[in-house]
Amino acid sequence: MTVWDLVVIGGGPAGLSAAFVAARRGVRTLVIERATHPRYKTCGGGLIGTSLTALAGRIEVPARDVVDRATFTLDGRRGFTRRHGAGPLVTMVRREEFDDRLRAAAVSAGAEVREQVAVRALEQTPEVVRLRLAGGETVRARAIVGADGSSGVTARHVGVRYRQVDLGLELELPVSAEQRARWRHRLLLDWGPLPGSYAWVFPKDDRLTVGVIAGRGEGERTREYLRRFVDRLGLAGVQPAHDSGHLTRCRADDSPLRRGRVLVAGDAAGLLEPWTREGISYALRSGELAGDAVADGDLAGYQSAVVERLVPAMRAGYRLLDVFSWRPDAFHALVATPLGWRAFARFCQGRADFDEVIGRAPIRAALALVDRLPRRRASPTHAEP
Repeated sequence: MTVWDLVVIGGGPAGLSAAFVAARRGVRTLVIERATHPRYKTCGGGLIGTSLTALAGRIEVPARDVVDRATFTLDGRRGFTRRHGAGPLVTMVRREEFDDRLRAAAVSAGAEVREQVAVRALEQTPEVVRLRLAGGETVRARAIVGADGSSGVTARHVGVRYRQVDLGLELELPVSAEQRARWRHRLLLDWGPLPGSYAWVFPKDDRLTVGVIAGRGEGERTREYLRRFVDRLGLAGVQPAHDSGHLTRCRADDSPLRRGRVLVAGDAAGLLEPWTREGISYALRSGELAGDAVADGDLAGYQSAVVERLVPAMRAGYRLLDVFSWRPDAFHALVATPLGWRAFARFCQGRADFDEVIGRAPIRAALALVDRLPRRRASPTHAEP
């Protein structure tokens, strides 16, 4: 029976990045995806500069809009807009188009992709990993990269643990030519009424992606926040093309990223930015690190690479989330300053991760000042029960 050098479980940005990198380096690679591309995924679909850098030379990004302006509101109030004149802030994509482009790149690099296939269980031996598929077939591999999400079989197998769990709700709204012109090149971020919550409007040509995110356990209040937000936008009567929800999970600091021959990447590893919950850049980068680890024959090196390159920014994101959750009004005021806006723009453009941003003395001083203010809200309780 065939033994693959690498089997990737999950055909999203993390899995397809791992497959692309490994296959391009001569690793015999199979990708198993339970759906069929192109398929819709609940996701804001905003590519920051870090993602664009990771994609350079791999695909032509199927951009639906390029944003250079951002409007900020505090639960619908105190709105202000900033424009970045030195290049775009965020590139907007539809995940069905973006992921399908990544699939094509992985195939061109030499990977094989099998769709509409679900993995039911994994079993490791000293030599291989056996995957039991839904139809009863067994697939064998010398290494596995799990990229099947935080509720997938590989996260459970590895024993990934989570520090923060959030509920995101999202609508894809077809819009008129008038609304399309109103939102072209501009996004909106609204700091919400629940601790750590915010809402967004992302323009994507003839659609708007409108969503909210808040800590798990506040489902009804999160749904009410989305209803009020859409109503404020004047879009309550628009029939959504998609109406979906998704749990995002951020890993605990000591959570494993590997068990034997099985690595986890992207959402399956709980790798995303804790404050914004931006995950595509973490998926692309962790997938690339996993693919390189397999090609190098150094699976043990994957965890140390992630800890070195990705974890510091996540720790900084938790720091920002704490401040934002305690005093969103002060956070809103900080973003309105030239200092705060420049820091936000640098993150969006991929010129600095959050550990670099909050490492600068003026930002450290500003956050310390917010720390001394009376708390307006309780600290977020996002932990997995």
